[in-house]
Amino acid sequence: MTILGGSGSGKTILLKALLRLLVIDSGKILFEGRDIIPMNEEDLLALRRRVGMLFQGAALFDSLSVAENSAYPLREHFKKSEEEISAIVKQKLALVGLPGIEEALPNDLSGGMKKRVALARAIATDPEVLLYDEPTTGLDPINTTRINNLIKSIQEKMKVTSIVVTHDMGSAFSISDRLAFLYKGKIETVGTKDQIQQSNNALIQSFITGEIPDERARRPF
Repeated sequence: MTILGGSGSGKTILLKALLRLLVIDSGKILFEGRDIIPMNEEDLLALRRRVGMLFQGAALFDSLSVAENSAYPLREHFKKSEEEISAIVKQKLALVGLPGIEEALPNDLSGGMKKRVALARAIATDPEVLLYDEPTTGLDPINTTRINNLIKSIQEKMKVTSIVVTHDMGSAFSISDRLAFLYKGKIETVGTKDQIQQSNNALIQSFITGEIPDERARRPF
């Protein structure tokens, strides 16, 4: 599922709310039928072990090596030996196409490599759900394609549910099974790639084409 929308429409806030990094004022957020809003800290930690997140700026720790960054959630949430952690880190780095760079520091990496290390960290715990916040922002076309391919590959190999926030239409149509369009904090419509592309909603069409919308012409999906 890809969440589309312009800057300031609430996409990143939505992702943070799904992990209850932000607390919503009203409503419910259901995970397997259970509302996460009233969860205590113990239950929230258990939930977060099952969800990985790729942050927009990668959010790597500059003072930690690639291996230490990738191992961070394993050390935070699980009791594993150093041998187990090392093996998992190597496996996940290989999965994102970065074998053998365990000792490198984030400052030694390109923007695309940082995103892939952050992705290795996000999948280190074998999550059931992956949240992506603007995964291709700031990347050149080659690295954008590489990240898009990784998102699809990881979904297929790990059988993980993926929720992607982006304003990159090329990426959205490349990786998505379904898309939702967010406007002023509300979902305008949800549909398949074909349904979104063929929508007669003026706001959606303006977002796809880059043309300034005429809000008087808004029509329902």
